[in-house]
Amino acid sequence: MSQFTLNLIFVGITFLIYIGIAVWARAASTAEFYAAGRGVHPIANGMATAADWMSAASFISMAGIIALAPTGGYEQSAYLMGWTGGYVLLAMLLAPYLRKFGKFTVPQFIGDRFYSNGARLLAVICLIVISITYVIGQMRGVGVTFSRFLEVSTDMGLYIGAAVVFVYAVFGGMKGITYTQVAQYIVLIIAYTIPALFISLHLTGNVVPQLGLIGNYAPGGGDIAFLAKLDQVVTELGFRAYTSDTANRLNMFLFTLSLMIGTAGLPHVIIRFFTVPKVADARSSAGWALVFIAMLYTVAPAVGSMARLNLTTTMWPSAMTAQATSGEAIERSTIDSSPELSWIRTWEETGLLVIEDKNGDGRIQYYNDKAPADHPIQKIAEERGWKGNELTKVDNDIMVLANPEIAALPGWVIALVAAGALAAALSTAAGLLLAISSAISHDLIKGTIKPDLSEKDELMVARIAMTFAIIVATWLGLNPPGFAAQVVALAFGLAAATIFPALMMGIFFKRVNKEGAMAGMLVGLVFTAVYIFVYKGWFFIPGTNNLPDTADNYVFGISPLSIGAIGALINFIVAFVVSSMTKEPPEEIQHLVESIRVPKGAGGAIAH
Repeated sequence: MSQFTLNLIFVGITFLIYIGIAVWARAASTAEFYAAGRGVHPIANGMATAADWMSAASFISMAGIIALAPTGGYEQSAYLMGWTGGYVLLAMLLAPYLRKFGKFTVPQFIGDRFYSNGARLLAVICLIVISITYVIGQMRGVGVTFSRFLEVSTDMGLYIGAAVVFVYAVFGGMKGITYTQVAQYIVLIIAYTIPALFISLHLTGNVVPQLGLIGNYAPGGGDIAFLAKLDQVVTELGFRAYTSDTANRLNMFLFTLSLMIGTAGLPHVIIRFFTVPKVADARSSAGWALVFIAMLYTVAPAVGSMARLNLTTTMWPSAMTAQATSGEAIERSTIDSSPELSWIRTWEETGLLVIEDKNGDGRIQYYNDKAPADHPIQKIAEERGWKGNELTKVDNDIMVLANPEIAALPGWVIALVAAGALAAALSTAAGLLLAISSAISHDLIKGTIKPDLSEKDELMVARIAMTFAIIVATWLGLNPPGFAAQVVALAFGLAAATIFPALMMGIFFKRVNKEGAMAGMLVGLVFTAVYIFVYKGWFFIPGTNNLPDTADNYVFGISPLSIGAIGALINFIVAFVVSSMTKEPPEEIQHLVESIRVPKGAGGAIAH
C-alpha cells in the first residue's frame, strides 16, 4: 500500500470520527454552544483542554525550535516551562474563581466585575486580536500538513481543514468541540509518542524517550552520554553546544514569565473551565490538563535533541561512530538515489528544506559557516575548499513531521503523524474560533448592542459569527500578514499584558475600579504592541531608522518575545495608581468580589 493511501486512510478515519461526534453532540441551546451545558467531566475536560492548548506550534514547531535553535536547546526550554507553568497559574489563581462567577466568556466577567460596557468592549477587542493572530498559524499549519501528506496544494488543504472545522464547530459549539477535542487529543498524543519510542530505542537503547534523553548513546557502542554525543557533534561543526547555558538570564526569565501569564490569559483556554459542573471540577480540570500536556511536553525535548542528532549524522555519516569532520559529508548522488533518504527529496519539493552544492564537489557540507574565525571548523573549511553551509534551510516545522521518515519508520507511523498534526492544528483552531464567536455574539451583540436578544436568536447569531470567523481565518491563512510568523510574540504578549492582569485584579483586588482596569489594559496593550511592532519592523517611528530585531538593539536585552511580562507589570501599576485616585467600586461589586473568593458555596456557582 502506498504512503499516500495510508495517509488518506488515517486522516480520513479521524475526520469521520470528528464529524460523527459533531452530529452526536449538536448544541441545542446557548448554554451548550458556549459552555457545553456545564456537564463535562473534569478528566474529559482536562483532555479537551490539553488538545485545545497543544496546537500546531506544540505538535509541529516546538521540538523543531528546540532542535535547531542557534542558541542551543537549553534556552528554548523556556517554551516548555512557560507553557506548562501557565496551567499552574490557571489551576491556582483563575479557573475555580472564574467558574464560580458562573458566566460564559472572559469579556463578560471583565464587563460585570468592572461594571462597564466599555471594559467589556475593550476585552472583546483584545480577545479578537489575540485569537485572530493565533489562529492564523493553526490554519496555515493545516494547509502545510495537507500539502505534504495528501499531495494537494496548501490552499486546497486549508479549504478542507476549514470545512471540517465548520461542521463540528458551527453545529456543535463548545459541546461538539469538547468531545471532538477529546478524540483529537488521543490521536495527537499517540501520533507524537509512537515515533519517539522507536527513535529513542534506536539511538539510546531505551524505549522511554524521557529516559533515553539522559541515557547513553547506543549506536556508538561506547560509554558516552547521549547529550554529550550531541554536544560533541554539533560543536565540532561550529555550532553552539546543545546544552549550553543562556547568554541572557533576565531575558529568558521574562520570556518564561510572559509565556506563563500569556497562557493563563488566553481566552480560548480560560473558557474551557466554564464547561464543568462545579467549582472544584475547574481546579481538577486544570490539574488533569497539566498531566495530559506533560505527556507530550516531557517527550518534546527528547524528540528535538534526537531529531538534531539524526539530521546531523545523516549529513555526516562518519559522526555515527567518530567525529563528524574526520570523514566526508554525504554525497548528493546518495541523497538522490537512496530510498532511506527519500525524505530529503520529498521535503526539498516543499521548499521547507533547501540544499545547495556551493563548491560543486558533489557533497553536502552542513556546518556553521558563521563560527568564530579561530574555530577549527573554519580552518577545515578553508583547507577543503568549502564555500559555506550547504544545508541552507531546515524549517523548524519539518523536524517532527519528517522524524519518522528520517528514522525509516513504517509507513503507518508516518500516516499517524500526519493525522496527529492535523488534530493538533484543528483542535486549537476550533477553540480559538469559538472564543471569537462567543465574544461577538454574547459580548458584543447580546451584551452591548441588543440586550433583549432571545436565546434562539442568540444561538443563530453565534453560529453566524462562527461561520464568519472561519471565513476570516481561512482568508488570513491563505494570505498571512507579515506578523504571522511572530504569532507567539504578539498573541502571548498581548494576552499577558491585557487579559491576565485584568482577571487577577478582578478576582483578588476589590479596590480596583473600572477606570483603573481600563487604563491598565489600554496602556498594557499599547506598550506591548508598539514594542513588538517596532522591533519586528511593522511600525516605523518618524525620525529614526527601523530598529533591527537583534539583541544588541533591545532595551536591556529584552526581546519582543519577552516584553509581555513588562507590559503586564505596567498594566498592574497603572491600574492601581488610577484606582487609588478615583472613586472606589460600588459596594455590590465589592461584595461580588468577596463572594467569588470566599470558599463558602464552593460547590455551586452564581446563576447566569
